[in-house]
Amino acid sequence: MRGAEGALLWRARALLAGVLLCLAPIISASELAILTGGTSGVYYPIGQQLEVLLEEAIPEHRFRVVSTQASVENLNLLQRGAGVLALAQGDTLADAWAGRQEAGFAAARHRIRLVGAAYPDFIHLLARKDSGIAALEDLAGKRVSVGASRSGTEISARAILGAAGLSYADLLQVEYLHYGESVEQLVSGELDAVIISAGLGVAAVGEAARRTAVLFVPIPPNIMTASTRFQPIAIPPGSYPGQVVAVPTAALNNFFVTSADLSEALVYRITRAIYDNLDRIHVVHPAARAISLERALAIRPVEVHPGALRYFRELGLAESP
Repeated sequence: MRGAEGALLWRARALLAGVLLCLAPIISASELAILTGGTSGVYYPIGQQLEVLLEEAIPEHRFRVVSTQASVENLNLLQRGAGVLALAQGDTLADAWAGRQEAGFAAARHRIRLVGAAYPDFIHLLARKDSGIAALEDLAGKRVSVGASRSGTEISARAILGAAGLSYADLLQVEYLHYGESVEQLVSGELDAVIISAGLGVAAVGEAARRTAVLFVPIPPNIMTASTRFQPIAIPPGSYPGQVVAVPTAALNNFFVTSADLSEALVYRITRAIYDNLDRIHVVHPAARAISLERALAIRPVEVHPGALRYFRELGLAESP
């Protein structure tokens, strides 16, 4: 029995060491982490440009882009102090602030703070043309990837399905895959459809459309009535290979966020480095062109960091204290 207990203790210590090893690159004393998402999404290339801009504007610090599972993981890491800047979906920010466990937050995440708005995410519901899926309701009995577990995409997928009167139980097979993995399985015929919540022009959707015959399935307006998370929008024609007509869908905002633990002075400089250089951010991805100084504080799902407020007040874009 003592030998079994020793083996269990050894395994527990090994597991803890592995977790700490994984977090070590994020919690580096010499580098400040920019938390993004998967490398085939939109957060990551924007994060790469932010690294360049921040190191130019704040040369006494080193910054490093970290690929993560996106919104939920980013906000949990910020709450723990493992990162200085992150991208996250607005609905996930609201879930984090409220501490909704079903969204992946064990408690309220009140140490996260808003820097400003980024760009909208479009819900891309992509199906193989040979799958028999032409409408949202046709997902019943099909094999579907809903995004990485507890990612912003997966939370959006749950909401979209729920608003249509569906749940995961109605699907034949549910896979929790990153964008790239989703596309590979869609192309190979292992999946019938994928749900990808990302900025317009996301590489993974373009890759799928180039490699196999796909259909862009519309998200009807009644979904926006059933779920207040989303706004109606359309994927413009020609956004992806073979997509010749506009596709009605749902959208939600992304935001730049930081930690309440950071000083006002540092966040002011981070905010200025972002919004003073939007022309340099716009060129890294088509979705980034929607980032606007004027709309930066139009929606505020959580409290704005004092450093960011100082920047926007100087420009007359935020109320005086």
